[in-house]
Amino acid sequence: MLFFSGCVALLILGYFTYGVLVEKVFGVDEARPTPCHTLEDGVDYISLPTWKVFFIQLLDIAGLGPIFGPILAALYGPVALLWIVIGSIFAGGVHDYFSGMLSVRDGGKSIPEVVGSFMGMPARYIMRVFSVLLLMLVGVVFILGPAKLLNNLTGWHVQIFVAGIFIYYFLATILPIDQIIGRLYPLFGALLIFMSFGVMGGLVFHGYDILPNLDFFTNTNPNHKPIWPLLFITLSCGAISGFHSTQSPLMARCIRNENKGRLVFYGAMIAEGIIALIWASAGLSFYNSPEALNAVILSGSPSTVVNEVCTSLLGPFGGFLAIMGVVILPISSGDTAFRSTRLIISETFRIDQSEAGKRLLISVPLFIVAFMITQVDFNIVWRYFGWSNQMLSMLVLWAAAIFLAKNKKFHWICSLPATFMTAVDASFILQAKIGLNLPEKFSNIAGAVIGVVVLLLFLLYASADVTQETTNTERKNGSQ
Repeated sequence: MLFFSGCVALLILGYFTYGVLVEKVFGVDEARPTPCHTLEDGVDYISLPTWKVFFIQLLDIAGLGPIFGPILAALYGPVALLWIVIGSIFAGGVHDYFSGMLSVRDGGKSIPEVVGSFMGMPARYIMRVFSVLLLMLVGVVFILGPAKLLNNLTGWHVQIFVAGIFIYYFLATILPIDQIIGRLYPLFGALLIFMSFGVMGGLVFHGYDILPNLDFFTNTNPNHKPIWPLLFITLSCGAISGFHSTQSPLMARCIRNENKGRLVFYGAMIAEGIIALIWASAGLSFYNSPEALNAVILSGSPSTVVNEVCTSLLGPFGGFLAIMGVVILPISSGDTAFRSTRLIISETFRIDQSEAGKRLLISVPLFIVAFMITQVDFNIVWRYFGWSNQMLSMLVLWAAAIFLAKNKKFHWICSLPATFMTAVDASFILQAKIGLNLPEKFSNIAGAVIGVVVLLLFLLYASADVTQETTNTERKNGSQ
């Protein structure tokens, strides 16, 4: 329990120390009007109270990732907890803060348009493709995941829940953000808090040995999967996730002042890290061994683990409430995933979204495609989601690094995690079966080399940009 408490304390400390540094490097301007004041439209651009913006942001980003991901990551051993803490403070929090605040500075635009502003049209096109692909996969994963949890809870046919969730997603996608999302999310937030504290409290109350294994140097994965790079692909939303960058612009359109950005964007990532710590600790403490946890996962899915843990620790009623809290997480991310997709498509084709008919013009085909994807095997969808998710996080971090370099600011807070994620993504796609299926050792070395090469290219670009600006300034002064 002491180690778990220490991890939570480090996350909170990170918010008040490294989070402050990130905020200072970005440079907030409290006098600068935010998009909810300059572009208010009554649909997507609406001024909301900061507490509500924070809860919406947290529920938007905290889907199945900080639950399913840590459960699967627990198979690797307690090293998963280290990545949650380090990743949330130095990578995920930075990624989420910049994706949100750069959107605030760019009129609340979606992340492909924000990245395109700093990296050019090719990057904008790549980001559009990755963002839409990722959001569609997220939307589908966050239909099937909660539907299976509800199926385990009630025994009703899973397709009944799929249909119900589809209807809710459709309404949340086309209606003004304050009509459904703004009203339901405070209730969802209460369930989330009960679930988080309930599971950890249940472990303590029932006398479980919290984190009995603290051997960080042994990979305990029963399937013999390597920690590098699979842990960093599997455990995404609890440490760093590209999906978050697609959600941050939703709240960039609603935040009232730039000085609230650290709480809303960096703070929500820290809160998600705490949720991830709880579920990773549950996976490591509730079961006697990684083999026992793996057997439950193989018998169903991570949703089976959630059902077993909640029911055993909290009893039938408490377990029901806790599972509903877990169900709420993916549903409250799936609805905004589709909403974000609608907005990205509307910005790409310049379709005004103030009229309901034009929102339907995008949303109806969108949900038809989503339904077709639900017919694909869940595990296949999840694997592609993992890689595309971390590719997006890498691109966003590089865009933020370019922004800082152009403004002569301390870019290392973004360029270092960007380099790390570049190596992770390259290593994974080189050795994965869904990629090139190359030997593990070669892929890992090649991935590291690719990460270093990309960093060097970035440094050359940043240096050339500064040199060019200096030359232009000297010419201007000389002509005067």
